[in-house]
Amino acid sequence: MNTKLSIGIVGVGKIARDQHLPAIAALDGFELVASASRNAQVDGVRNYKTIEEMLAAEPQLDAVSLCATPQVRFDQARAALAAGKHVMLEKPPGASVHEVDVLRSMARAAGRTLFATWHSRYAPAVETAREWLASRTLQEVQVRWKEDVRRWHPGQAWIWTPGGLGVFDPGINALSIITHMLPREVVLREATLSVPANVQTPIAANLDFVDEAGVPVRAEFDWRHGPVEQWEIVVRTSDGELHLSEGGKKLAIAGKPVEIGPEREYPSLYERFHWLITHGEHDVDVRPLRLVADAFLLGRRHEVEPFHD
Repeated sequence: MNTKLSIGIVGVGKIARDQHLPAIAALDGFELVASASRNAQVDGVRNYKTIEEMLAAEPQLDAVSLCATPQVRFDQARAALAAGKHVMLEKPPGASVHEVDVLRSMARAAGRTLFATWHSRYAPAVETAREWLASRTLQEVQVRWKEDVRRWHPGQAWIWTPGGLGVFDPGINALSIITHMLPREVVLREATLSVPANVQTPIAANLDFVDEAGVPVRAEFDWRHGPVEQWEIVVRTSDGELHLSEGGKKLAIAGKPVEIGPEREYPSLYERFHWLITHGEHDVDVRPLRLVADAFLLGRRHEVEPFHD
C-alpha cells in the first residue's frame, strides 16, 4: 500500500471506535483526517456534525467510510459519490437491496470505488473452510448465530425500527459467510420471525434454505442467548464434518482443530478498500442482504413478549 489516501469517517459510534479507527490507525495506506458525527468526535482530526459539512470543508478527501446506521446510508453515500469520493459501506450496506444497486451504478458513472463490506468473511478461518468445502460433497448445513442483544446493542433503538434488521444485524454476518464459503448458491424456502409486540423487527428467526443441489441449509438466529455467544456453522460432508466457530475464528475438520492465522477482519477490509481504489475496481455483493430481504418477504411473523432494554 504505497499510495497514501486521505479518508474521513462518518458515524462515530461503537463499531467505529471498536474496529474502524484502530484498523485505519494500524495501516500505512490511509490517513484519517476528518470525521462527521452528530454526537461524537475523534481526537486528532477535524470534526464535523454532518457529512455535508465535512465534504464541503474537506475537498481533498480521497475516500469516506460510512459507519452510521443503515437507514441513512443511501443519502450519505450519494453525497460522497457526488463529491467525487470513494465509498466504503459498513454492513449492512443499506436499508434495501435496490438502493445499494443504485449506489453501484452511481459509483461506476462517477468513476469511483464502492465497497460493500462483510467483515465476517475476513475472519481467519473462513477462507480455509471455503477452500476445503470446494471439493467436497455437502450433505447438510446448520447455522447457529445467537447472542445477547443487551450486550451487543445496549440502548440502540434503531435496530428495532424498519431498516434496522433486528436479529438479522448479527445474523447477516452468518449469511455473508455461507454465501462466500459454500460452493453453491442458497435459496430461502421458508422462515419464521419472532417479533416482540412493541417493536418492528425480529428478536429471533429460523430460516430454511436449500442450495442449488437441494442440500438443506438451516439457520437459527436469536438475540435472547447468553452469557456466551454461539456463532457457529456446521457443514456435514461425505468426508466428515466441518465446524466453524466463534464467528470464524476457529475451525475443526473431522473433529481435529485446524491451525489458522490471527484475527484481523477490519484491517483486511481496509487493505481491500485500498486495493480496490488503486486498481479502479468495485466490490458490491448484495447476496447476504437479499437473503434477509427474502426472509422479511417470505417469513411468517410470530409475536412474542415485548422487549425492554
